[in-house]
Amino acid sequence: MNYSEALAYMKKAAERGSVLGLSRITELLRLMGDPQGKLKTVHISGTNGKGSFGAMLTSVLKNAGYKVGGFSSPAITKVTDSFRIDGCEISNQEFADIIGDIVPICESMDEKPTEFEVLTAAAFELFVRKGCDIAVVECGMGGDLDSTNVIKAPVLSVITNVQKDHSAFLGDTIAEIASHKSGIIKKGRPVYFGGDSEEAYEIIADAAEKNGSELFLPDYSRFEWSESCFGINGADFIYNGEKLHIPLLGTYQLENAVNVISCVEILRHEGLKISCEAVRRGLADVKWHGRFEVLSKEPLIIYDGAHNPDGIRCAADSIRRYFSDKQVALLIGVMADKEYGLYADMLGELAETAFAVKPANPRSLDSQKLADALNAKGLRTEPFAVLAEGVRAAYSYAKEHDVPLIVLGSLYMYREVTDALSGISE
Repeated sequence: MNYSEALAYMKKAAERGSVLGLSRITELLRLMGDPQGKLKTVHISGTNGKGSFGAMLTSVLKNAGYKVGGFSSPAITKVTDSFRIDGCEISNQEFADIIGDIVPICESMDEKPTEFEVLTAAAFELFVRKGCDIAVVECGMGGDLDSTNVIKAPVLSVITNVQKDHSAFLGDTIAEIASHKSGIIKKGRPVYFGGDSEEAYEIIADAAEKNGSELFLPDYSRFEWSESCFGINGADFIYNGEKLHIPLLGTYQLENAVNVISCVEILRHEGLKISCEAVRRGLADVKWHGRFEVLSKEPLIIYDGAHNPDGIRCAADSIRRYFSDKQVALLIGVMADKEYGLYADMLGELAETAFAVKPANPRSLDSQKLADALNAKGLRTEPFAVLAEGVRAAYSYAKEHDVPLIVLGSLYMYREVTDALSGISE
């Protein structure tokens, strides 16, 4: 099977929709010889921060000498971006080879697996074939019914935080959402919770107790940083007296770094050999797309995949920290199921104007509806039916008025935005 054929099959699988449950993925993996059972795995759930956390942990483990598989979603650029070996995206042909071997098994099943289930199975099989020492696997949504939750004995389960998102599937309350995410906790295996919600903590602590799993929390007393530690080249902080650096922007990345370092200590107790030097180098070397990422310096353009209220709150905090002396321009595109009405309340004082676009996704919100909602709250917003035209208009505005342009919203539009910017600069 070649790459185009693999993509065609994934499109066919996508037409089956998104159906929660573990029966299909369990059957598919059984027919494949249960590759997930042959791996050491760190399993990650949480509302925000999963991708950045996974990227940091992968970089640390790689620098400790381990071969690390990584699976995350959604894909930021193209489907192969969801699969990484030692932090590097796999090739088109590697993806095609794996999918080609799985397709006959999928087609032999009475109930065919969904797109994400096929991708999940492909990830486990890839990591086994590549001889990975450990895999860092991110839930697609929720936890208990997510197709990645076939892992029976993870080295560590991680719940980065719990906030409101995907309410149509996970519930309207923090308690309901936490109950889904705590479903990744397995009997006798350690679990780490990095969030600050007391309501979520109670649910997670109860699930950990029922499973006989030791629950760990972050200890901020060993970390030090100041308001001045944030710069356009990253952030510096001190852990146990040692100065560490992360190149990722966004004030929330320090919380992710605290979670990673806390989990490294747990992994050491689980037998992994991770030196302090591996932690230092790993954090300093980490790369990740779409999280307060600088796409252009002149004009300054930053992309942040903030798409739910907590993500927007964190993005607003970062904008204040980095650009306290001036307002910014915004380019926004979101999915229709997001609480986009809150965006103007959270961002309005920080922006002098906004440009609304519609990502190329069937769940996207129409740009006119987004603009109407933002204008109604006092944030001057111009809609663009064609995303590339919105990018060009926002780029020209930022350059003419010498203001930073912050691109916010769905990660599904990351490639469209970067392609449009590439066309402008050529």
